[in-house]
Amino acid sequence: MLNRSFDRSTHWIAKHPSIAAFLIVLISAGALGGYFDPGWAKRVWTSLVGTSSDETAAATVELTPQRIVPGGGRRPQLQTNADAIIVVETPDLFSQAGWDAYQAIVADLEKLPFVDSVRNLDSVPSMNLFGLADPIFPRIPSTPERFQRAKERALAHPFLVGQMISADGQTTLLMVQFDFLMVQSDADCVEGLRETAERAAARFPNTKFTFTVTGRVPIVLSSVQGQDSDRLKYQLIGYSIIVVMSVILFRGISAVVIVTLASALGVFWTVGYSRYFDVDFNPLVNVILPVLVSLVGFTDGVHLMTTIRRLRAGGATGLEAAVEGIRQVGWACFLTSLTTAIGLGSLMLAEHRLVQEFGKCSLVGVGLTFVAVITCIPVACASPLGKRMHVGHENSLIEKHLSRISLLIDFVLKYKRAVSLAGIALLVVACAICSTLRPDQRVATTLPRSSEPALGMEKLDRAMGGLEFAQVDISWSEERKWDDPEVARFIGRVDEILSQESLLGHPLSIRRIASSLAGSPSAPDQMSLTALLPNQLRRSYYNPDEQTATVTFRVQDLGIAKYSEVFERVNAQLRVLEQEFPGFEAKLGGGAVWRWENLYQIVIDLLVSLGSAMVIIFVVLGLVYRSVTLGLISIVPNVFPLAVAGVYLAIVGQSLEIVTVCAFTVCLGIAVDDTIHFLTRYQEALKGDSPEERNRAIREAFTSVGTALIITTLVLVAGFASVFLADSRDHIIFATMGTITLTVALFADLLILPALISWVGGPRR
Repeated sequence: MLNRSFDRSTHWIAKHPSIAAFLIVLISAGALGGYFDPGWAKRVWTSLVGTSSDETAAATVELTPQRIVPGGGRRPQLQTNADAIIVVETPDLFSQAGWDAYQAIVADLEKLPFVDSVRNLDSVPSMNLFGLADPIFPRIPSTPERFQRAKERALAHPFLVGQMISADGQTTLLMVQFDFLMVQSDADCVEGLRETAERAAARFPNTKFTFTVTGRVPIVLSSVQGQDSDRLKYQLIGYSIIVVMSVILFRGISAVVIVTLASALGVFWTVGYSRYFDVDFNPLVNVILPVLVSLVGFTDGVHLMTTIRRLRAGGATGLEAAVEGIRQVGWACFLTSLTTAIGLGSLMLAEHRLVQEFGKCSLVGVGLTFVAVITCIPVACASPLGKRMHVGHENSLIEKHLSRISLLIDFVLKYKRAVSLAGIALLVVACAICSTLRPDQRVATTLPRSSEPALGMEKLDRAMGGLEFAQVDISWSEERKWDDPEVARFIGRVDEILSQESLLGHPLSIRRIASSLAGSPSAPDQMSLTALLPNQLRRSYYNPDEQTATVTFRVQDLGIAKYSEVFERVNAQLRVLEQEFPGFEAKLGGGAVWRWENLYQIVIDLLVSLGSAMVIIFVVLGLVYRSVTLGLISIVPNVFPLAVAGVYLAIVGQSLEIVTVCAFTVCLGIAVDDTIHFLTRYQEALKGDSPEERNRAIREAFTSVGTALIITTLVLVAGFASVFLADSRDHIIFATMGTITLTVALFADLLILPALISWVGGPRR
C-alpha cells in the first residue's frame, strides 16, 4: 500500500520535469537563505507570531556572558589564567646571556598592542616571611655561581617548579593574556607571539631558544582552522576522485554528470539548511556531513542511473527511462534514505550537544538528498544531457566482467549452509572482540597532528606533566576556625594522595606554599604565615571566609582511559579521608575530570542509539518486506561490517571515542543501502518459494543490482581513501572505518546475504 502510494507520487514528479524543476528552485532558494542570512526565518516567524515571555527569558539567559573559569574551579588559578602559553626551551636560561635574552623576549612581547600582560619567571610572588622584594634572578650582571644559586632557588619555589619551569630547568612558560579588542587576526595569537619571541632571541646569538605556542586560544583557533582547511581541501579531493572513478567505471560522461549533479545538489541543500540550526562550530556537521550526504546521494544516484542507462540503451527516451527507472529503483532508494535517516537521527538521543546537532542535521540532509535525487535526475534525463547518457553502457567495466563475478554467486549457492554458518560464527567472534573496546578521549585528537598547539601540548606533557590543570576542591563546616590545625592536616593529606600518583603532575596546595614560607613542612602555625601572601594569590588556593581550599595538579593529554583508574583511586581515597575528617568534603574537578565523569555516559548513549537504530531498521525492513525472516536475515550482513571495523579498532589499540561511535552509526546507514537494493530486487523477482526459485531470484537480483553495488563501493571507498591525506586524526579514523565497512559490506552482500536467503529462505511476496 505504502509503496504504491510512493510510486504514484514519484511517477507524477518524474513525468512532469517542469514541476520537479520548480521544486528544485524553491528548495534551493531556502538553502541560499541559509548561506547568506540564516536568521531571516526566525525574524519572519517572530514578526508573525511574536515572542513569548518564556522565549524572551531564554534568549536573555542565552545572551548573558558566562564567566568561564579555567580548570572548572570556583576561582581562577594563577597557572591556568592565560589565553596563550609560550613554551620556551633553552639550556642557557641560568646564565647571564640567557637571562638577558629572556628579559628582552618578555619586554618585546609586552610591547605588542594585542598583549595585555605576560606572566614570567620574574613576576612570581615573594616567598620570604616579611613580604620584602626578594628576586630569584639577579638584577645586575652576576657570576655563574650566582645564577647556579638562582637555579636552585627557582627549582625549590612552589610557584615555579612544575608550574612555570620544568624540574630540569630546560623548559619554562610565558603566560600571555590578550587584549582581544586589539587582536587584528588569528595569526596574532600564535604566529605573532612566536615570531616576536624569535626576533628578540635572535639579538643574542650566543644563546639557543626555541618557542612553541599553545594554550586555550591557540588550541581553539587550530581546531577551527583545521576544520575549515580539511572541509574544503579534502572534499574537493574526495569529490574529484569520485568523479574520475565514476567516469572510468561508467565509461560515459553524461551519466556521471547527471549523478554528480544530484549528489552536489543534495550537499548544497544540506549545508544551506543546516545553517539555520546555528552549528557553525560543529566539526561533525562542517566536515563529515557534506561528505556523508554526498555519499548517500551518489549511492542512490548510481543505482537509479544504472537502471536508467539500461532502459535508455534498450530504446526508451530519456524521460521514459527516468520514469521507469524510478518505478523500479525509487522505492528501494526511499527505503535506503529512510533507514539511513533512522540510523543518523538516533544520534539526536545522545546527551552531547555536538552529536545531537550532527544527528539533527543528518536527518534533514538525508531527506533533502533523496528529494534531490528523485527530482534532479528526471530533469537532467529530460534535458540534452539525457540524449547521450547511455553512451558507454556496453563498455562499462563492471557490466563486461559481471558474468565472471557471478561465478561467486554460484559458489555461494552451492555451499550456502557452510557460508552462512561461517558468516554467523565470524560475526559472533568479531562482536566478542568489539566488547573489549573502552571509551576514551584526548584533546589533541581535535587538532591537526602537525599544528603548533598540538606540538606544544606534547612538549608540556613531557616537560611539565601536562598543559591542562585539574583540582581537588575542599570545603569544611562553618564551626571550624580558619587556623584550625585540622584544616591544614586535611589539605596536606589531599596533597599527599595526589603526590602518590605518577600521572598527576606537581600538586600545589596552600599547605605546600605555607611549608615553603616556614622553611619546614612541620613548622607550627605555618598556615598563619599565608596571611603574608598577596590576597589574590592566597584566595586562589585558600579562602577561609568561604571555608574552601583548592589543590591543583597537572594532567597530561594521554586520554581519559589512561586516567580512569587514577581518578577512581583518588576518588576512593578522598572518600576515606572524608570519613576520617568529619565535616570536610573533597571533590575532584576540572575539564579532565568532567570528561572522565561524562565521556563514558556519552559513548554509552551513542551505543544505545546505535543499537536502537539497528533494531528499528531491521523491524522496518521486516514490515516493508512483510517477512520476519528477511528482517532477521538482513541483520547479519549489516552488523558484520561494523563488527569487523570494531575488530580493526581493537587490533590497532584504538578506544571508543565520539568520532568512532558516530562513524559506526554513519557506516550502518550506508552499509544497509546495498542490502535494501538487493532484497527489493530479490522480492520483485521471486515467483515461488522453492529452493530453485529462490536461487533463480537471487541470481536475477545480482544481475540487476550487482553492477551498482560494485560501482558504488569502489567509488565510495576511493572517496573515503582521499581523507587519509588529512592532518586530523579524527578524520583519518572516520575514513578508515568507512573504507573497512563499505568493503566488508560488499562482500557480506555478495556472500553472506545470498547464502542466508537461499538456506533459510523467506515467504514469497
